[in-house]
Amino acid sequence: MIYEDEHLLAINKPAGMVVHPTYRHPRGTLMNALLWRARNWPADARPSLVGRLDRLTSGALIAAKSRTMHAALQRVLSSPRSEKQYLAVVYGRVNVTRGTLDAHLSRSRRKRRTVIADSASGFPSQTVFERLRRIKASPIGAALLCCRLMTGRTHQIRVHLSERGHPLIGDPLYGSSRTGRRSKLLPESVRGPVSAFPRQALHAQTLGFIHPISQESLEFKSEFPSDIKLLLDILEQF
Repeated sequence: MIYEDEHLLAINKPAGMVVHPTYRHPRGTLMNALLWRARNWPADARPSLVGRLDRLTSGALIAAKSRTMHAALQRVLSSPRSEKQYLAVVYGRVNVTRGTLDAHLSRSRRKRRTVIADSASGFPSQTVFERLRRIKASPIGAALLCCRLMTGRTHQIRVHLSERGHPLIGDPLYGSSRTGRRSKLLPESVRGPVSAFPRQALHAQTLGFIHPISQESLEFKSEFPSDIKLLLDILEQF
């Protein structure tokens, strides 16, 4: 838990935790944990997540304590005044210090779990990125990026970076074929650990917004996860 008041909670979600219960994951989800925490709340209070993170993405997430607060937080977090920053480790030589990624995105008709760039019928989306660290990782290159969401489409950062030719290391949906080919070019000493990285290297680091009730400016930061730190250390070795 990062923060809690009478209206909302800020949570640090670990990678691997499912957000909502499903047929395959009926227990052990973040919502299960929140419902247990709320067992002694007032009768009219019930937790609900505002936004979501993929199972393999770590970082900051907000939960409301009532329906009214959920609606208010949805409005606030969809506002251009809110701040949503992610850290991403990608393959390839990112030769610019910052840039903007634009694409119209829609669900794939062939694979409903995936999102594709679709200029004809997709919804507009935009991600602004800044290169925080360039990693030599010869001969393929890698980089640590800070990505700011200007819109909130499903899998937006993952699709944007893959379309740009910089797939997230470990991304099972949008980087598997590209990252597989690239990881084979790594020196043998690091090829195994990088190829075996068990999730997309994506972390929701910062959430900032105006509290709907107090009007206080809030900013929550989730600590950089140890597994991505280790991945960067391995990539920096050569």
